[in-house]
Order: sequence, then structure tokens, then C-alpha cells
Amino acid sequence: MKEFSGRIAVVTGGGSGMGRELVRLLVAEGCHVAMCDVSMHGMAETRRQCEATGLPQGLRVTSHLADVSNEADVMRFRDEAANQHATDRIHLLFNNAGIGGGGSMVANSRDEWERTFNICWGGVYLATRAFLPLLQAADEAHIVNTSSMNGFWASVGPGAPHTAYSAAKFAVKGFSEALMTDLRLNAPHIKVSVVMPGHIGTGFRTNSLKVQTSNDSDELDARQIAQARARLTSMGKDASALSDEEIKAMLAERARRLSGGCADQRGRGGDDHPGRGQGGQVAHPGRIGRPPDGPDGARRPRARLRGAVLRPLRCRGRLASGTLRPLLDRPREERLCAPEAAGEQSMRHANRIRGLC
Repeated sequence: MKEFSGRIAVVTGGGSGMGRELVRLLVAEGCHVAMCDVSMHGMAETRRQCEATGLPQGLRVTSHLADVSNEADVMRFRDEAANQHATDRIHLLFNNAGIGGGGSMVANSRDEWERTFNICWGGVYLATRAFLPLLQAADEAHIVNTSSMNGFWASVGPGAPHTAYSAAKFAVKGFSEALMTDLRLNAPHIKVSVVMPGHIGTGFRTNSLKVQTSNDSDELDARQIAQARARLTSMGKDASALSDEEIKAMLAERARRLSGGCADQRGRGGDDHPGRGQGGQVAHPGRIGRPPDGPDGARRPRARLRGAVLRPLRCRGRLASGTLRPLLDRPREERLCAPEAAGEQSMRHANRIRGLC
């Protein structure tokens, strides 16, 4: 795909993190965007950031409240997007929505486990199924599925179980690889890529807790505190001795670290990363450090994406030669796990531990 201007893209999970950055980058290229999320507040902030940099005249950016694990929501999202964009086709589908949680089959509830799995895997399947007719109607199209390094390696270290998320991300990788052959035979104008990032400094952990408990407030409620206790228990820690205030403080500190302050350029990891307790050497390649803050103290979210999903992001918010174009321009005979999709470090790591590529 050579041009993004005038194209129509669908982004799931556009209210925060990687999804927000994808929306911003696509809009900067003049691409119409339909995004969905479970948080209207999050999508409003994404739109505000797009407008702050200037929306090209006539560009449409629409927001749709939808839970991607719910087929009725996904179908409604599809119909709303087609109606509001006055189209019967789309060109890009970014299956990006995902949450964490349900690490343990034993210590965590079945509801939490299945919520994680059904969003991270089920959302990819349902959105692909729903939007496939619109992709087929386009002259050319591309599906980009977000998996994870946990789709290569089902672990965040020996001290934390990680079953639901890892199982889902393995499924996304396998589905994407199989879909490449399926579409080559049955819809050759639709290409597929799978992204395998390591840690990216976003509010993923905090957002996951909000989605798991259906609480969009920044104030933690009793259910969120209970889930945090269950997570600590699954890691072999005695959470009963901790007060609610101590739990809240721990969550706030972890969120601060994981949003970008937890790793420096030498690759030292946070406490739920595999590198912890191994001399500070992070076992997840693709992890990056916190970028320098701007003069007003504001974080630079685009810089935090440099080491993974949009690697290498060199062009200051443009989807030019250094960002999505190398991914979307790849020939069909490309290898699934090329550096543009996973990052060169990630691939060296994956080849070493799995030999999958």
C-alpha cells in the first residue's frame, strides 16, 4: 500500500496506548479512521490530540463504543462505521485492542481469565470476521494484528503466571500466519501482518484493570483492589498482610513504571518483567527506555513506540518510509517474522528460544 490519504482505517482499542498512537499517525497521513473502545473518555482524548495537531479538512474520525469480545458490539461497530463514513469498504483493519489479567488458572477467577482471552484473541477473530466483506470490497487492503512477544514466549518470568494473555497472543500469531495463506488463495488483494512487540510504555496495566472491573474511573474500587490481591497471590506473595492503601500505592507505582519510567536505555526492567532478578538484564527484547520529556514536562508517546510496533519511528508522527509503510508494502512471500513486524532484537530472541522463523 503506497498511499494512506483518503483511505479508510478501522482501529480497535483506539482510546489509549498503541491504538491512540495508530489513530494519530493515520490521521497525520490524511487517512479516515473509525476507532472503537470501551471508554468514550479515552476516545475523546484521542480525538482531542488529533485535533490539536490539526485535522485535514474533510477528514473523518469517528468514535464507537464497543467491546470487541462481544459479537453484537462488533457488528454494530461495523455498521456504524460504514454508515458514518458513507462507505461499503475499508482499506485497513488494525486489530489492536487487548488487556492483561487472568494470569493464573488457579488463583484468578474464571471470569477474569476469559475476559482477557476473549478480548485479546476473540476480538481479533470477531473484528476480522465482521470487517472482511468491507476489506474484500476495497481495491487493496491490509489487516494488521497485534500479538506480542508473549506469542513467542509464554512467560513474564518465573515469578508470575501469564496463561490467559499468552494463550491469546499465541492464537493471534497462529491465526495471522494461517490467514496469510487463506487470503492469498481466496482474496489476494488483502495482505496480513502480525506485530510482536515487547514492552511499550503505555497505561496498559491500569487500563486492563479498568476493563476487567468495568470501572472507567481513576479511583480504584473494592473489586480492583481484590483483583490486585489475587494477582499478588498468584505470584506466591502474601497479600493478606497489605492494607488497601498499600495495594493502591503499589498499583500506582507499577503504573508509573510501566508507562515509561520503569526502564532506562540499558534495558533494566520492572518487577513483572523477566529480566527482574537476573542482574537487571531484560529477557524481553524490544523493551525500551523512557524517552526524554519535552520542555513542558510532557511525555513523548511516539518516542515510546520506537522500539516495537512502529519500529523504526523516525519521521516525527508521519506514516512515511520509517513507520507503517515498510510493514504494509511487504510482498506476500515475506517471512512472517520480519524485523519490520517484530523488531530485529525480538526476532533474534525468538529464533534463539523457539526457532519459529
